Amino acid sequence: MKRPAFSTPRALRAPRSSRWVPGNHFELLENGEEFFPRVFQAIADARREVMLETFILFEDKIGQQLHAALLAAAQRGVEVHVLVDGFGSPDLSDRFVGSLVEAGVHFRIFDPGRRFLGQRLNMLRRMHRKIVVVDGHLGFIGGINYSADHVADFGPEAKQDYAVQVRGPIVAQMHHFTREAVLSRQERKRHQAAGITGRPHAGTAHAMFVTRDNQQHTNDIERHYRVALRAARSRVVIANAYFFPGYRFIREMRRAAKRGVDVRIILQGQPDMPIVKTAASLLYDHLQRAGVRVYEYCDRPLHGKVALVDEDWSTVGSSNLDPLSLSLNLEANVIIQDRAFNAHLHRRLSHLMEHSCKQVEATAPSRWNGLRLLRSYAVFHLLRWFPAWAGWLPRHKPEITLANPRTGAAEPAGSPAT
Repeated sequence: MKRPAFSTPRALRAPRSSRWVPGNHFELLENGEEFFPRVFQAIADARREVMLETFILFEDKIGQQLHAALLAAAQRGVEVHVLVDGFGSPDLSDRFVGSLVEAGVHFRIFDPGRRFLGQRLNMLRRMHRKIVVVDGHLGFIGGINYSADHVADFGPEAKQDYAVQVRGPIVAQMHHFTREAVLSRQERKRHQAAGITGRPHAGTAHAMFVTRDNQQHTNDIERHYRVALRAARSRVVIANAYFFPGYRFIREMRRAAKRGVDVRIILQGQPDMPIVKTAASLLYDHLQRAGVRVYEYCDRPLHGKVALVDEDWSTVGSSNLDPLSLSLNLEANVIIQDRAFNAHLHRRLSHLMEHSCKQVEATAPSRWNGLRLLRSYAVFHLLRWFPAWAGWLPRHKPEITLANPRTGAAEPAGSPAT
């Protein structure tokens, strides 16, 4: 078996639970204009099974198109499983869900929660993944939700985002994972006996499917990022919507820049939530003084969660680099070892930096004052300790509920949340 071109010293290797899987092909899908037609066509072509997880599903024009594709698949006998997050998708009508369930769709809701005085209080430990697996052979993963704000005609608030279409053996891991997330033990045994087998090699990319949960894989995605940063020799580009990572992550970025690596981050310049830019800007001085270049994307809100290191390593997925994604939410990324994919992603991000971003100028040393020094010190220690603090937050065990076939309302499904 050919070893991946990207290698690291034994002491820096990624978690042992993850292994490079060879023989995959990845295609970058930028924004809803490229993503939605591919997913809807894949569902239309499905013969046996569709597994779909998403944080947000709205009843807008995109949600209605997905609804039609899932409904048609179920009506022709395809087994369809859908998992949406109860916080991200709170207002789906009984009619919308009920028509899917009546057609045979297994529609599940992750931790629906209850409103108190009209407010949703179940905002912690969300199911933030965005995964589709069709017939066990074709997969999609990234940061794009099923809502109209992911296409350009939505207007100035349309999001800039990324996903990938996946073929090859790594899809088997995605398929297994999505089934484990929602199926009961009896259903899993039945599926295993009549499962979809054989994922032939589809390309030359090595890949890992990496998830984050609140049990055994609490920091896997962040650890893979830090391993790659530690091994970086020439370039790092990170484009992320919500950027407020931990102390060790920031430390690896600074160390890479100080040893001569060209480290660049693309963050929101026109954020969907103002606090996002405020929080990230607290880190600018600390990063820039080590040589990290900061860019703000100013055309519209940035929602992407992608990165590349050197000429081989890339990642695309649902995980932001903030406390929610790194310490609380359920996330999923793919890590890709492939020069061609890395080069294509680098071209797209370079185009973004050149045409749609402004580089944030570092503050002159002469303007450094005591207040800014105090702020930097406070942020430094907040980042250093926030993973431990996150463990103190409410740790209820969310449940996955199955929609009632007559009303579309959520009912306990007897399946534990991951």
